[in-house]
Amino acid sequence: MRFAKKYIKERQLLIFTDMGKSALVFGSTGLVGGELVRELLEQPGFERITAIARRNLPVSHPKLEVLILDDYSHLEKYKDKFKTDTYFCCIGTTIKIAGTKERFRQVDLDIPVKTAELAEKLSVPNLVVISSIGASVRSSNFYLRTKGEMEKSVRNKFSGNLKIVRPSLLMGNRTEFRFAEKASAFFMKAVGWLFVGPMRKYRGIYARDVARAMIKAVDLPAGKTILESDELHDIIKQ
Repeated sequence: MRFAKKYIKERQLLIFTDMGKSALVFGSTGLVGGELVRELLEQPGFERITAIARRNLPVSHPKLEVLILDDYSHLEKYKDKFKTDTYFCCIGTTIKIAGTKERFRQVDLDIPVKTAELAEKLSVPNLVVISSIGASVRSSNFYLRTKGEMEKSVRNKFSGNLKIVRPSLLMGNRTEFRFAEKASAFFMKAVGWLFVGPMRKYRGIYARDVARAMIKAVDLPAGKTILESDELHDIIKQ
């Protein structure tokens, strides 16, 4: 009985201290970003969500504020609105959509680094950034090398609680059609169960599960920075 009372008291304290959190989502119109906003709105512990987007979101909520921002090079203009408990950076594109490698780097490297710089300047405690499985500064693949460079720069810029998530193939309903991703998702649904052991991290993952894992990742030990795709699966099961 004494243990039960102590447990209840600790849980009540945890719930109390967890209330009133705020979060800011960069890339809130993307596949993961959109899911993340919806998940955060359902979290009773978050009372204020700010979504940074290039267009209006298909969702409204008393806790949600949408800030339309076309140019990320002037983030500091809005720093009064950017003081929150956690930054979630879901920025990402493809070379095909970006048009050029230079433009791709501006989106997938420069913007996450700018968010890390701003988080550091405003003393934001937590930063969660989406990267990609296989990201490495030594990769011969341009996409993965850029992601690796982004990770390295973000770690250098931000000294707080940083979590970098590396999802494998993202599954979900995108606003734009990507044939290669659709085909890969179909294949993954059929044979994904075969990916076991060291190959488990290459198993496809739903965007909603990535979003849920990102929220939970904030409370993981500060020393753990990189979260591979299989670890994201494990986090949401806890």
